[in-house]
Amino acid sequence: MLISAARAQTLKLANQRAAAVPHSPVLIEGGEAFTLDLARAVSDPALDLANPMKGPFRALPLPEHDWPQTALEIARRAGILPAFLIDPDPADQPVMVTAADLAAFSAPDTLRIAARTRLPTAAAEQAEIAIFRSPADMREHAALIIGRQSSDATPLVRVHSECLTGDVFGSLKCDCGPQLDAALHVFAQEADRGGYGVVLYLRQEGRGIGLVNKLRAYRLQEQGHDTVDANRRLGLPDEARDFPIAGRMLSLLGIPRIKLLTNNPAKLSALQEQGIEIVERVPLNTGNNPHNARYLATKRDRSGHLLP
Repeated sequence: MLISAARAQTLKLANQRAAAVPHSPVLIEGGEAFTLDLARAVSDPALDLANPMKGPFRALPLPEHDWPQTALEIARRAGILPAFLIDPDPADQPVMVTAADLAAFSAPDTLRIAARTRLPTAAAEQAEIAIFRSPADMREHAALIIGRQSSDATPLVRVHSECLTGDVFGSLKCDCGPQLDAALHVFAQEADRGGYGVVLYLRQEGRGIGLVNKLRAYRLQEQGHDTVDANRRLGLPDEARDFPIAGRMLSLLGIPRIKLLTNNPAKLSALQEQGIEIVERVPLNTGNNPHNARYLATKRDRSGHLLP
């Protein structure tokens, strides 16, 4: 069975791979052949309390190929748990998937503006929306441009990752909804002064692990784990978003210089690496409440977010 090193640590297999990178692949073998029920118990931490004893297992040497890491990354992008049962004698003709196929999924030159039109909004009537699509990716990212885009103005920009629970349902477990609302309000004020703002809305739910896995992580948080440890118990990265794609979106919009509305230094570096000049970082300070106090502290203490 192929799992991630982070999940292997949860199963007390870390001593067999002491130097493991948390999200590197680990190949394990059971004392008996894996059943589907045992495989589920190994892969899903929601079943840990009901199945506290697993094993024995032993770690096997990984093959000298890059397919195990590719498999884990494909699982993450598909929003499923990173665990694979491996049959040494496949019943059907195997279909070859290589790391090159995965690289094509993120190729920068495949991103295009698929559609762009005027979109009056509650925040500002003078607004446009542009939708970005890549032929190798089912996700459709969006840019909402508030105010009139001008080559003479340096826009305020918010890179915002999709959060169904916060943006739509008003969840108090995070600060996503209030941050998006605050950005729209600030951009409307900027438009009133003759400038403009851009929200880059990235379809990367749950910091890139998908909605189902995000809710699995929420259940683990209810058991006392913080956001970082919950993701790792799932065998998933605690940060898996693709921020460079925001830089490519800005380039396609013809925006080379921005003022970035963020507390996350990873967004700063990712955009700069894509050739976007950041003339100012504008901090955000909104959305704090008793339900997300630990979440915000974890972002600050373990994920390196800056104080507003």
